[in-house]
This record gives sequence, structure tokens and C-alpha cells, in this order.
Amino acid sequence: MARGKQIVVVGASAGGIEALRTVVAALPQDFPVPICVVVHTAPEAPGVLGQILTRAGRLPASNARTGERLRPGHVYVSPPDYHMVVEPAKVRVTKGPKENRFRPAIDPLFRSAAQVYGPGVVGVILTGSLDDGTSGLWTVKQLGGDTIVQDPADALYPAMPENAIAHISVDHVVKLVDIAPLLVELTKAPVEAAVARAQAPEQVDVEVKIAMEHNPIEAGLERIAEPSRFACPECHGVLLQLKDGPTTRFRCHTGHAYSVGSLLAAISEQIEDSMWNAIRSLEEGQLLLSRMAEHMKTTHGGQETHRLLARANEARQQSDVIRKLVMQREPLQSASK
Repeated sequence: MARGKQIVVVGASAGGIEALRTVVAALPQDFPVPICVVVHTAPEAPGVLGQILTRAGRLPASNARTGERLRPGHVYVSPPDYHMVVEPAKVRVTKGPKENRFRPAIDPLFRSAAQVYGPGVVGVILTGSLDDGTSGLWTVKQLGGDTIVQDPADALYPAMPENAIAHISVDHVVKLVDIAPLLVELTKAPVEAAVARAQAPEQVDVEVKIAMEHNPIEAGLERIAEPSRFACPECHGVLLQLKDGPTTRFRCHTGHAYSVGSLLAAISEQIEDSMWNAIRSLEEGQLLLSRMAEHMKTTHGGQETHRLLARANEARQQSDVIRKLVMQREPLQSASK
């Protein structure tokens, strides 16, 4: 017997709160399935997105809690500094390793929903920077779910929608105001009986386990990936390379995961941090040499003083060169932003 959609999962980043308010405000009170939402937030964020979305429309919204049952017409929001993953008929929040430099991240939610519900999932990518969500939406598509992406021309930050469209044969690319009516239409339509429930590949199972706080090695990471030449920006362990269809991703032995775009962004931050550390060290050296020169002026005469001042001046010049480079350099980024 045909069965309708069972869950909607939504991911957003920069500009996502306003976009979500627009979508939620247009959904009817009798929306027939639960909605799970991840928006990139800082760990110290107050966690009030549920309250914002409740005020925005007719559906109740709240921060998800481990073991909470999924109810139709309820919006579940991932709390700050927690991933949200889906289990059969319920939700879980976890402290699994960061993905694409975020916790919460979009990919763990989308992968887990696809693993549990297959063609019963609708995945939605809204405005945001970089490319979190592309891997998870690809999994939704591979396991038979419907995929929706906000039209990049309509998005405040188009990179996340653009990356999803570039790597996935997305079912629907629509303006923000058209997403809610489309969700109503998709959740009312039965899933065709001919749509076979695909078995989640081992890679999906392993990565969902990692998001659920399993040890990555014991979960099977080394069976699904091979060592790369790169180090994890977070913990400096060796990154292993994975494939999601046409895309390449990386994950380390402790579990941190990166797309190419997020890895480049993390490396770019490390480069800038290293340059500022070099500036700090050179300027501290210059100050110390200058102090020593002042001291030497009264105890060792002019020759030693001039030598120390020359070295202090050299350190200052080197610092100025690096500072100029910091101000002029562009961050590393992939061709797909």
C-alpha cells in the first residue's frame, strides 16, 4: 500500500532564521509530518530559534530532546552545540564530532533521516555559506527521498544552494515563498509503491554512528575511507578520504568531517592564525631587543646598543611585511565556493 512522506528535514546557515520564518509562517496547522531543522549556530547561542519559529506561524517549535517522539506538525530544532539525528519515530541530540566546522551540522540530520525513512524523506536546503548539507542531501536523493533547494538567485547567501545544485540532480529548485506550498503538496501525495526502499550503504551507517557518538574506528571508518595527505585542522590527525557520488570529503580518526570547501576554509583560517602568531612573536622580539638596547646603553656602551637596535629594527620590518600580507591575502576557496 502506498504511504505518504514521513518527515521533512531542513538545513540553513547564514540568513537562515528569516528564511525559516517565511517557510514556517506559510505552513498549515494540520501539516501532516514532523519537521526537523538545523541552522548553524555558535555554541554560546541562546537557543531561542524554537520560540522564534513558534511565533512565526501556526506550528509549535522547540529544541529537540533525546528520546523525544516525532509528532506530526511539530518543528524540532537542533540546540546550539548539538547535532540532531533521527531514529525510528524519535529524535536524538548528540555531542558527536563537528562536521564542516559546525555542531550542529546539516549533514548528520539528513543522513540519519534518509537511513531511517528512505523515500519518506523530504530534504530542504536554504540560504547559507559554503556547502554543508550537500552530502546529506545527496544521501536523501540516493535513498529515494525528495530534494528541494532554494533558488540561489532568491537566497541571501547563495553558496549552499549553489553547491547542492552543482553536485545533485535536485528535484525542485524554487523561490523561498514557494517552498511551503511545495511541502504541503509533497507530503499529501503518496509515495509510489514502485519506489523500492533502498538499503543504506555502509558509509551512511558508519557516518550516522559517528554522529551518534560511536568511536569512528570501531564504527568502521577505515573500511569506507582511505588515508589522504592532509591533516585535520581541528585535532591534527590524518584525514581519511571519502566519496559521495561526485564529491570528495574527508574525516579524521576522531570523527571531524570536512567537505572540500569547509576544509579549505579551515586551512585558510589556520594560515591567517599562523601569520598573526608570527607578527606577535616578531613584535615581542622587537620590544625585548629594544629594552635590552636601553639597558646595554648604560652597561656596555654604544656598539652593543647599536647591534641590538639593528636587530630590533629588522624584526619590526619583518613584522610589517607579514602584516601587509595578512591584510592583502584572499581566503582559500574552492571553485564551487
